[in-house]
Amino acid sequence: MEVFDTIARLIDLRSFSNLWYWIALAAVWSSASHWVLGVPWDMVIRARRKGGEAAEDLAAMTALNARRLNRIRRDAGFSMSISIPFMLSFLLITGFIYGSETAQAFALLLVPMIGVFGLSLRLAHKLDADPALAHDPTLAIKALSRHRVNVQAIGVVAIIVSALWGMYQNLLASMLV
Repeated sequence: MEVFDTIARLIDLRSFSNLWYWIALAAVWSSASHWVLGVPWDMVIRARRKGGEAAEDLAAMTALNARRLNRIRRDAGFSMSISIPFMLSFLLITGFIYGSETAQAFALLLVPMIGVFGLSLRLAHKLDADPALAHDPTLAIKALSRHRVNVQAIGVVAIIVSALWGMYQNLLASMLV
């Protein structure tokens, strides 16, 4: 039995005291900040610095990803408008009313990401509604830059809230032991 106790203490399946949760949180927000509307951020930087063919590629990829997101919204919008609130309600109720730390961790990860997805859908709709916005490299760079700042702001708030809630949960768990 001593081996199992040692392994259980080493792995620690509670979410907020688990290193893997914090690695996943950092990876999710790093990825969300890098892939702005499906366009890699290094492509935006290259288009801003060099212009020319890099800027044309950026404008083409921005327009393509905007159409792709709008197609997803049109094709799966109804099912997403039902399933996403159901999933989030389940996580929030299970986590914060019934006290499941795993559900709290997923909720603190997914709720802000749904907000980012909503912002991406709004930008995609704006780009698709005004083709000049998506096909003009300088306007596309401005739109993607503004969107990235919004994503990073949501990410900073989400990480701070997750860290504070995780510290609270860890303190609460250590006081109960």
